[in-house]
Amino acid sequence: MSTLAVVARVCLVVLFPFSGLDKIVHWDKAMEQAQSSPLGGARAMLIAGIIIEFATPVCIVFLWHPVIASLVLAAFCVATAILFHPFWKFPGFWSGGNAEGAAHFWDFLKNFGLVGGLLLVVAGSLATPAPAAHHATPAAHTPARVSPKANTRHAP
Repeated sequence: MSTLAVVARVCLVVLFPFSGLDKIVHWDKAMEQAQSSPLGGARAMLIAGIIIEFATPVCIVFLWHPVIASLVLAAFCVATAILFHPFWKFPGFWSGGNAEGAAHFWDFLKNFGLVGGLLLVVAGSLATPAPAAHHATPAAHTPARVSPKANTRHAP
C-alpha cells in the first residue's frame, strides 16, 4: 500500500477514536445525547458506538477486513446523521434564523462526506488485487510450455 493511501486512510478515520474517547470521558453528556434518540437502549447504543469508533479505524488503516469495517463505519455515520443531526426539525432553519439548525445541517453533511470517503475505501479495496498476486513470479502468469515431443502423434 502506498504512503499516500495510508495517509488518506488515517486522515479519513482519525476523528473516530477521539470521538469514542470523548464519549468515555464525558459519559453523562454522551448518555444524554444517546437518550435523545427515538430508539431505545441508549446505554447499548453508546457502548456499540464507542466500540465501532475504536475498532473500525484500526481495521481500515491496517487493512484488516477494510470493506466490512468501512461499511460498518459508514452505516454508523448515516445513523448518527439521521438520529442526532435532524436539521429539518428546526423551525426557521431555511430562513437563516436558527443557528442550532444550521449547525446540525453542517454536521449532517459532514457525516455524509465521511460516508463518501468510506465508500471510496470500499471501492478501492474491491478493485485492488489480493496482495499475493503482486508478488507472483512472471512464470506464474505465462502459459505452460509443451515440449515438441509431447505434441507428436505416435504411430500404431
